[in-house]
Amino acid sequence: MTFWLAGCAPFTENNLIEEISPITFLSISKGDNGKLKVSTILPSLSKKNKNVMSQEVSLLKEGVQKYNLNFYQEVKSGQMRMLLISDELAKEGIMSIINVILTDPDIPLRIYLVIVKGNFEKYLESQLDKDENFDYSFYRMLKHYDEKNQGELTVINLHQFKHLLYTPYSDPFLPVFKIQEDGVNYEGTALFQDDKLVETISSLDDRIFQLINNDHYLSVLPISELEVVLGHVRSKIIVDMDSSYSTMTYTVNIDTRIEEYRGEKQLFDPKELENMKKDIETHLEQQTHELFKKMQELKVDPLQLGVQTKRPFSKPMEEKKWIEMFEEMDIKIKYNINIDPLTDANSKR
Repeated sequence: MTFWLAGCAPFTENNLIEEISPITFLSISKGDNGKLKVSTILPSLSKKNKNVMSQEVSLLKEGVQKYNLNFYQEVKSGQMRMLLISDELAKEGIMSIINVILTDPDIPLRIYLVIVKGNFEKYLESQLDKDENFDYSFYRMLKHYDEKNQGELTVINLHQFKHLLYTPYSDPFLPVFKIQEDGVNYEGTALFQDDKLVETISSLDDRIFQLINNDHYLSVLPISELEVVLGHVRSKIIVDMDSSYSTMTYTVNIDTRIEEYRGEKQLFDPKELENMKKDIETHLEQQTHELFKKMQELKVDPLQLGVQTKRPFSKPMEEKKWIEMFEEMDIKIKYNINIDPLTDANSKR
């Protein structure tokens, strides 16, 4: 007697390096008729000629499947390092995309998430002839600022975004890069309300955001209105709320030094330096107040200020109620700047 047991064959995935093509990034944008446009470069890790591959699909995984049906090697996502999402798509919400990536055991949680403004696929096609390793260079730049904590730009990986998205009293944020004629340039930080992009902050607003929330450090802080550049800026934050949560005092203590000055003050004079310090404090207080006002109007809390409402032995406030209180809160900003005295640095050598 012979028995045939269908479905019990030991299928194993083919991971022979000669047979597969790992992808290092996916770019996702809006396609036609509500579809997703999923693009990448193949083969990504080979010296053979590279091509930009794009598919318009209804589901994200469908795009990877279509790559396999149109490429001589099987596409694998285990080496993926970046996920680039168009700003148009991000404004509609990216929860479904994030959840697909989170539930794929082959994709590491340390992949970088980036918002892109402009036609990234078109830029890739034009860039491959000039720099075929553009994707690797872009990844190395993100990794550098992630590991060295330079405080120059926002860098967020999938694990950090998931934490901000699903933790109470927090709204996520991501870096924004813009396609321009001279390349892909950092523009600022995208603020999200839940999973939807609601605002991009740039210029001095973004520098302040790095200083009070992200790395609490900036190597340089140019303030063009005062014709001064601060260097090696380190901040410490103190948050104080009253018992009714109607008023908050946000104090930013800064240690720094002046790197460059093109104004008319004689900064070697202690009185002039003190006046300069007060001018900087006033200017940063006004700019930071405007940034907070913007967050209140957008009803977003990327600074996780709602955590300050938690008290021992009491039920946490509902997040919706916190946002309503935050929107009406009177916020006072205070800067205390300690500037190193100006000296001739070369005289010490």
